[in-house]
Amino acid sequence: MSKYFKAKTVDNFSLNKHFSLLNLSPLSDIDIPQPGQFYMLQAGDTCDPLLKRPFSIFRYEDNLLSFLYRIRGKGTLSLSRLKSGDIINVIGPLGNSYPVPDGDFIALAGGIGIASLLPLLDRFKNRAYLFYGARNKEELVMIDAAKGISKETFITTDDGSEGKKGLITDSLIDFLNPSRITHHASRIYACGPTPMLKELHRIIKSQIQNPKSQIIECYVSMEEHMACGVGACLGCVVKVRGQETVDSSQKWIYKRVCKEGPVFDIKDIIWE
Repeated sequence: MSKYFKAKTVDNFSLNKHFSLLNLSPLSDIDIPQPGQFYMLQAGDTCDPLLKRPFSIFRYEDNLLSFLYRIRGKGTLSLSRLKSGDIINVIGPLGNSYPVPDGDFIALAGGIGIASLLPLLDRFKNRAYLFYGARNKEELVMIDAAKGISKETFITTDDGSEGKKGLITDSLIDFLNPSRITHHASRIYACGPTPMLKELHRIIKSQIQNPKSQIIECYVSMEEHMACGVGACLGCVVKVRGQETVDSSQKWIYKRVCKEGPVFDIKDIIWE
């Protein structure tokens, strides 16, 4: 089946002052999306903005594609003006997906990153320890839905307006402390801002070096600006470790987030 298709807007409404939910009905048969994949959505009916915008699949149910978004610029502002019955061009599903978890797992979401991870939690209900952080209470969304499909949920906000005050990575460090382990999760999935992922990388390195740690794998969904979404423009590359050389040093190479990603093993990314 072609990844290019038209879809009809079913509804498009605000969840709060920051986030909105767009529901689309494909007008032809489509491939079933997997957790972690994304779509390129037509952002307007003119040449301004010209390029489609990437959005993680938030939900696929009863042939309905759902996308969580917030207005950040001209593209998402145009998307917010879609009305019921409007037709847009869509490309997807694109990219790779999260590897299937083996047993319980940890999900780390920062802000809008919850949109990428919630499908994974829904696919493997009551197996995830969800760590979800944002600047404040108003920037958290779908908390009740997340709690309903998670094994346990940890919420933090920078200002303490919801959950624990502080960074979500600090809560994760406490949870992973080998002296008080009460879980059997060995894999982490994460999506969120780059500073959060960089700190997660540091945490994973310390976990790997600790013989008492259970964590052995971590996969992150990278958020990069995309122009085409199909690997042609090379506008969304990230630096990753390459093949080991004869003298045991490692080269680095670029990989496309839209094509080889958006999900990568956190150890493969070069975090500068």
